Amino acid sequence: MQAELEQLLVLQDRQQKIRQIENEIKNLPLQRKHLELQLAESAASLEALKQKARQVEIERKRLELDVGTRNESIARLKTQQYQTRKNDEFQAMGNEIQRYEDEIRKLEDQELELMEQGDKLKVEVTAEEKKASATKDSISRQMNDLGEKSKALETRLQELSKERKELAETMDEDLLNRFERLFASKGDSAIVAVEHGVCTGCHMKLTTATVKDAEAGKEIVNCEQCGRILYVAR
Repeated sequence: MQAELEQLLVLQDRQQKIRQIENEIKNLPLQRKHLELQLAESAASLEALKQKARQVEIERKRLELDVGTRNESIARLKTQQYQTRKNDEFQAMGNEIQRYEDEIRKLEDQELELMEQGDKLKVEVTAEEKKASATKDSISRQMNDLGEKSKALETRLQELSKERKELAETMDEDLLNRFERLFASKGDSAIVAVEHGVCTGCHMKLTTATVKDAEAGKEIVNCEQCGRILYVAR
């Protein structure tokens, strides 16, 4: 019976490792999705900054056109001033010219602010491009690592599954079924050690008779509380 307990321990070890690897494989798509999200966020951040820079440049050019339009109006009014002989018309056109000149000064101040803002954004865009490039390279490496990890996990899973199958084929069918039911219901620990008269699965104290039976190792002994198979380390 001691040999069967040792087989169960080995079987449990293989099944625990199989479940762990299966969970790791299951988690790989989530890790890939997380990396893809990081890459998308990095690209979106760069594009948002570029878009802001484009909008500033568009606004600056619009102000430049507005200044040009007013300068044309001033030139036209000055020509008309030279052509008129009426003082009131001359004065009115002079006032209009003054208004346009005031507007031009305001527009040029705004244009200067936008130019400074644009220069600052160019620096920020350059820095963000370098950051985005580094992020892309890092994520590419991590994606490759995940690919390699996936292959290694699949290979190890196949090896463990083969070992588990070969071991199960040599075991008593009824005992194997009991073990499988316990493994499924007890969170990966179907067979547990007895320590200081306590089941290490449910941490409840065992009866003296149960402990002695487990120590004898002549039969399969179960915990009275949780039903797990018990063994005593030797």
